[in-house]
Amino acid sequence: MGPAHEAQSMRVENNSPREDVDGMRILSVWAMGCAIVALLAGSANLDALNAPRSLHRLKAEPHLSQSRHAATARPARRSSARAAASDVQPSKGKARAHGKKGRAAAVAADDTFSALPRSPRARRAALRARRSGKFAEVFTASSFVPSGSVGLGDNTVGEDPVVRQAAVEALGSMNGTAVVINANNGRILAMVNQKLALSPGAEPCSTIKITVAMAALSEGIVTRDTPVALAGGGRMSMTQALAHSNNLYFESLGRMLGFERMHHYANQFGLGELAGYNIPGERLGQYPDHELPVSEGGVGRMCSFGQGISLTPLQLGAYVVALANGGTLYYLQHPTTPEDLASFEPRVKRTLDIARFVPEMQDGMAGAVEYGTARRLRASFQQFPVFGKTGTCSNRGTRFGWFASFMHAPQGDLVTVFFLEGGRPVFGPRAAELTGQFYKGLQDRDYFKMQTAETAMPTATETR
Repeated sequence: MGPAHEAQSMRVENNSPREDVDGMRILSVWAMGCAIVALLAGSANLDALNAPRSLHRLKAEPHLSQSRHAATARPARRSSARAAASDVQPSKGKARAHGKKGRAAAVAADDTFSALPRSPRARRAALRARRSGKFAEVFTASSFVPSGSVGLGDNTVGEDPVVRQAAVEALGSMNGTAVVINANNGRILAMVNQKLALSPGAEPCSTIKITVAMAALSEGIVTRDTPVALAGGGRMSMTQALAHSNNLYFESLGRMLGFERMHHYANQFGLGELAGYNIPGERLGQYPDHELPVSEGGVGRMCSFGQGISLTPLQLGAYVVALANGGTLYYLQHPTTPEDLASFEPRVKRTLDIARFVPEMQDGMAGAVEYGTARRLRASFQQFPVFGKTGTCSNRGTRFGWFASFMHAPQGDLVTVFFLEGGRPVFGPRAAELTGQFYKGLQDRDYFKMQTAETAMPTATETR
């Protein structure tokens, strides 16, 4: 090979690295262009995929009927624990989903969405509600009655006019009943809206807890200070559980007792029996002979919410009378003529061996009023200590609000039961609030200073 040829070969080899660099630059620019095109196309596809998903998230989540704290329920993964730990029963009715402006779309009773409404406006609200993920129960019952209609048609001849007037004013336009009883003899001093008071009743909700607590104390299972382990962790005493209406505590207590023992005590306390003595129109609340199926919560659910049980205001009142007087379960009597009133004599159904356990429960019942679920009562009335228990639950579109209480007054021990029916405005703390207004009404009328014939009425101890 000649010198000229070798020089040309060297020039070619020296130029090859420069050409490689230029080629790599071209390839890099081409790859970057392809990536930008792909990114733009992917973004468009992603937007197209996101839109229908947000509109078709059709799966509903289990819901709760709410207590006094909130108007909407939590998602399903938290609902069981929340329901179990508060004074609320999981609903059996329908549910409603709320949009930004408060419009609602119906949710079927089996916790799945129903078909979208036909109305365009309702359809848009339904879609907004489904996207929000917030669900609340649909209530079909009315919480209120026409003004001035409370107690119309009641037989009031044998009632205490001062007590009745205070109870009527406290109820106002709420759809409910108020029963006031002299705990020393079982006489009904006032029964407002008698048709509802004498009805077959409703689930007792968390008021059932005061029967479960007494059964557990009587059996020696716990004392008021015994820490009981709760499902999911933690411990609680009876005093705390009554004050805050803790469902997990009473589910545990119910399982410790078992259905047979709880059934025995419930019957002893008058559940499942007529509470009154020859009270026309009184109907019977039922305590079942068989335990609730395990799939529905078993005896634990019966002892925390009263599920599967029906209780009347008179049955609950008669039991609280026995708590107030230390164990005498009276037949309740409602005089309806001047002659009935003049010849009134107490009638004892049975004597319960509970006197030594009542103080064990009083701390928790007082705690409910002082700092627990019934604390609204103290906004109106603070003259005397009040011992009580709230209850809130719902069934097939109707919410129930209970509050049962007793108070040691100069006139004698008074027992009150306020029972409300309706929708969202109805709940146990509201019934407690009305009870406070009732006691305040008596105070404003100087009832606790009055010396009437009622204080001289015979008690059971005098007539036996």
